[in-house]
Amino acid sequence: MSKAKKTKIIITIICISFIQGLQFCVSPVLGMIQAHFPEIGVSFVQMLVTVPTFLSIVVAIVSGWLVVKVSKKKMLIFAGLTAGITGFLPFLADNFWLLFASRTLYGVALGLCIALNTAVVAEFFEGDERVSVMGIQAASVGAGMVLVTTLGGALGSIDFHYAYYTNVIGFIAMILIALCLPETGTVAVSAENKIELNKDVYKTALIGVVEMLFLITFSTNISMHLSGSLAGSATVSGNLTGIFSGSQIVIGLLLGAVTKVTKKYTLPVAMLSFSVGGLLLILFPSNYVLLMVGAVFCGFSQGMFIPTAMVEVSNAVKPTSTAMAAACMTCGNCFGQLISPTLLNATAGAVFGQVTTTNVYIVAVIGMTVAAVIVIVAKARKKTV
Repeated sequence: MSKAKKTKIIITIICISFIQGLQFCVSPVLGMIQAHFPEIGVSFVQMLVTVPTFLSIVVAIVSGWLVVKVSKKKMLIFAGLTAGITGFLPFLADNFWLLFASRTLYGVALGLCIALNTAVVAEFFEGDERVSVMGIQAASVGAGMVLVTTLGGALGSIDFHYAYYTNVIGFIAMILIALCLPETGTVAVSAENKIELNKDVYKTALIGVVEMLFLITFSTNISMHLSGSLAGSATVSGNLTGIFSGSQIVIGLLLGAVTKVTKKYTLPVAMLSFSVGGLLLILFPSNYVLLMVGAVFCGFSQGMFIPTAMVEVSNAVKPTSTAMAAACMTCGNCFGQLISPTLLNATAGAVFGQVTTTNVYIVAVIGMTVAAVIVIVAKARKKTV
């Protein structure tokens, strides 16, 4: 493959990742949305970030089968168009449920992008180069989140409605995907080369449920977690979310080197990184510097976990099953995000008698740490078998 073609494919991967980053476009202004719609429960407000995953689960699975009927390029162009249109729907009326519906429909674009981004990488790159490009993919998701959340926080500090303008990224990405991604047609299947998954894919997807169940608490709670002089600042919450995203860029670009050190334990190391960051959030909710450090560790967690997990599931199956394996992993990630606000808020209320962001973070840190230890033990046993 020529260098020019590789460059165009990487541009495509970055565009797809930027569409994924739009999931967090309202994250910096959740506190302002809560104040604007006081009659709406906090869990529903937090679900503005997680509700896109509801449709993502369905769409990801469907896309795993659609690759034999429709090309990846056409589906990704449609994803960009969908992200742009749904992002501007809330301007039609100042109504929370319209905003909620638009965020839900954005899940179509999110599901296509998460599942097919990995499939694009797997189709054009192999071996160590695949790991490196998946790192670039993770870095570009982080870059997209930095742009979306920082810009959204800045615009939202004027009026939270202005944060919706960040969704123009969907239209821009659509155009670039159309120009840069080669048309490879549909996936050919046969009796000997059919779409099928294995237990390794399902195990990794289950770990993905746990990772995202706890990790998403950073984005859904940070704007309401700030205390002291930082309380209620959309700019600060936007900057922290931007730092969270930015750290994914750093760790994504270094992923190839990191995995050579952490080897098969990369996933649990990523999980423990969140535990460290979450602990800092719990202890220092009014200290901007330490909150930034906490955001970095949380961002490292996502930047290491998602691309590593995607590489593991794509390597575990035949090329014809890559899109479906990625879809399965996407479902795990999305399901964890979807149930997180309801499940963790309920757990925090049951354990502590009160639902606060601090209590939610405590539950998340303990849960993630326990899960990481279990994964480490399981991988250590597998080594000795």
